[in-house]
Amino acid sequence: MQHLQSLDKTHCWHPFTQMREWCAHDPLMLVEGEGAVLKDSEGREYLDGNSSIWTNIHGHRHPKITRAIRDQLDRVAHVSFLGSTNAPASELAGLLCALFPPQTLTRVFFSDDGSTAVEAAMKMAVQFWQLSGEPKRTRFVAFDQAYHGDTAGAASLGGIGTFHDRFAGHRIPVDRISDPADLDKLPGNEIAAVVIEPLIQGAAGMRVWPSGLLRRLREKCDETGALLILDEVLTGFGRTGKMFACEHEDVIPDFLCLAKGLTGGYLPLAATMTNEKIFSAFLGDFAELKTFFYGHSYTGNALGCAAALASLDVFHEENVLENLQPKIACMSGLLEELKQDPFVFETRQCGFMAGIEVRRPDGEPFPWQARTGGRICEEARKHGLLTRPVLDTIVLMPPLCTSTGQLAIAVDAIRCAVATVCGRE
Repeated sequence: MQHLQSLDKTHCWHPFTQMREWCAHDPLMLVEGEGAVLKDSEGREYLDGNSSIWTNIHGHRHPKITRAIRDQLDRVAHVSFLGSTNAPASELAGLLCALFPPQTLTRVFFSDDGSTAVEAAMKMAVQFWQLSGEPKRTRFVAFDQAYHGDTAGAASLGGIGTFHDRFAGHRIPVDRISDPADLDKLPGNEIAAVVIEPLIQGAAGMRVWPSGLLRRLREKCDETGALLILDEVLTGFGRTGKMFACEHEDVIPDFLCLAKGLTGGYLPLAATMTNEKIFSAFLGDFAELKTFFYGHSYTGNALGCAAALASLDVFHEENVLENLQPKIACMSGLLEELKQDPFVFETRQCGFMAGIEVRRPDGEPFPWQARTGGRICEEARKHGLLTRPVLDTIVLMPPLCTSTGQLAIAVDAIRCAVATVCGRE
């Protein structure tokens, strides 16, 4: 393993990582997983406290998903979605649409990841208005502290300076708001679409939206005619306690963007869902150039779709959402106890996701240069927990299969790590 670690430090470039610091130490080499637990090259076990960067749903090496991928490998791994189709993709599109009320979200456009799912929705929105005789509708509206991905269009929607400011000169113009009422200040006949992470903003530090905000946003979009894009890359597939976050406020968007948990966290796959009204605007003779000229080499990948089909089956066969409710309650209780720690400034929870923000006992933030959150997560490894922070907010988002006992271990690991790191400040 030392040889592989050396190769990593010599040749790999990791995301969101200061590589000089990374290369100064031997990297953590993860080699095996089972359920909510991961094992490293030294045989040490950890609870996967952030679901392998918010992707894993039912745990690692789930027999049903693993078997579905192997069975599909015995048929074909990938075929072009341009000029042909495949059975898993067709079936998955039908099942995704069936998760919503009839005649609402009826069309599925497959891509590779959350960023491209959002990118597709943005381009569909712009072209829809062109084809509908309203070409002036070109403006996008996004929220403060938003994060929607790192491709050019999706990054334009982002409102986190660290990630987005240095590329500001290359952005698509976006109006930024903090409340649906702010839409009244914008020219409604110029807005193509409003984009939001429903219920909770992940990369902003697990910031939970006030109850009812999503419903008010839907109503404001209806008033102005703007399209509503919901980015459920983080919140989709049970994370909030329901299959999708929009169900909590009975909101149906014009576009729904899915990725991360779509395949159970096994393979890259994304979906942009929309309705028949938008889809029909793109229909016509080839010479009319109404075609949506956008796509990816691995669109509708058969292996990814097979994994996603198996993941949806697991939800039904194992009563995942029903069994999740007492775990959500358990997390709430554990977080309530954790609040008593003098260094825990606030805990924020949405379903089976939480953010634990640490500050000094007087409420003052630690200097961001101190990497307090990062050091807490590194310390938590010694107590059997793997997770990552958003600055000084520790994210706790384990797979949905995590037991209440494992959840208690995870929170205790955070408590011990906070005491060790913050006690030195």
